[in-house]
Amino acid sequence: MSLRNALLGLLVFRPGSGYDLLKMFDTSLGYVWPAKQSQIYGELTKLDATGLIKVTEEGPRGRKQYSLTPEGQAETVRWLTENRESRPLRNPMLLQTFFLGLLPREKAVQRLLDHAEASAKEHDTLVALRDTEEWDKDMLTVCGRLVLEHGIRQRVLEQEWAHWAAEQLRTAHIKGPDIAGPTEPSDTDTSSAGDANDQAHSGS
Repeated sequence: MSLRNALLGLLVFRPGSGYDLLKMFDTSLGYVWPAKQSQIYGELTKLDATGLIKVTEEGPRGRKQYSLTPEGQAETVRWLTENRESRPLRNPMLLQTFFLGLLPREKAVQRLLDHAEASAKEHDTLVALRDTEEWDKDMLTVCGRLVLEHGIRQRVLEQEWAHWAAEQLRTAHIKGPDIAGPTEPSDTDTSSAGDANDQAHSGS
């Protein structure tokens, strides 16, 4: 999926301005495919230049309303029906988990517990959204509800996994390698360095 495909998909349902599309990302799509205002407006300009969308209305302060062209609709259908090879997804948290054994045991366990807490907060946010919106206004909201439910269940899974992983680390009997982190010089080190400098100057 890309920002390009997301914008084309939204415009299938109804014409919209950059601001309208940005609001859709802020309230729904942003949970699965975040995008900044500058990215959305920049991509709309590219789509307009390639003929996949067109400006159908212009308003005050440079407001432009976009709609899909037949070429844009064909591109959306092609994207939805193409076969894609499965590729492993990049996950920064899981990459760090591979190397948590390099941290002191307490810090490693706390990293996992922090992840569980963050997942719990995200879960509550998504549940609140689910319970305050209407999900049967059109097919866009119906399918949006499917995506939202995936996010809710994924956060539950993340919490369960993080608590399980923390317990595995807490009870593991294997000791990890000792890695000395950056340390600040102590008063003793500073005074020693000063003595060495004094000796050097006195000997010259």
